[in-house]
Amino acid sequence: MARLKDTTKAKSRTRKFGAVLAAVASVAGTVVAAAPAATAAGYPTSTFSIEVGASYYKGTVTWYNRSVGVDGAFKAVGERRVYAQAWAGRTWLDWASSSTWTDRSGPASLALDTDVTGGALRAHVWMTSADPYDGLEYFTCYRSESVCSGPYVGKPPVTPLDPVD
Repeated sequence: MARLKDTTKAKSRTRKFGAVLAAVASVAGTVVAAAPAATAAGYPTSTFSIEVGASYYKGTVTWYNRSVGVDGAFKAVGERRVYAQAWAGRTWLDWASSSTWTDRSGPASLALDTDVTGGALRAHVWMTSADPYDGLEYFTCYRSESVCSGPYVGKPPVTPLDPVD
């Protein structure tokens, strides 16, 4: 009879521990699931969709306080490359590009450092062929309206690759 009591006590402790563990995991899961939504909602975003033949770069520009994040799905048919640059008024702040992709797809993120008061006000996102001067299509995105205008054929009027006069 004593052996039956010990087994019952052990099962009871295991059940209590399991219930506590499940409750902790449930609360932790709720907190983790809610955190990204709250963070993303705190910053303005603008969406773009560059489509050149079967190639595309579709995504979001997120306007942080001192940086700009460009995140999207990139599909290259043939050789393609994507770029982004940020501006504050007439002041060029930063640019980034992917490597040249050939016949592949996946996520592509470009991070821009815009360490000025108020952050970037405008960003360009564009696609080229393997030749960086061969602009195929671009969007101009604005922080204040949380919108991107375009698509426009070519590349933005001023890019970091343009010769300086």
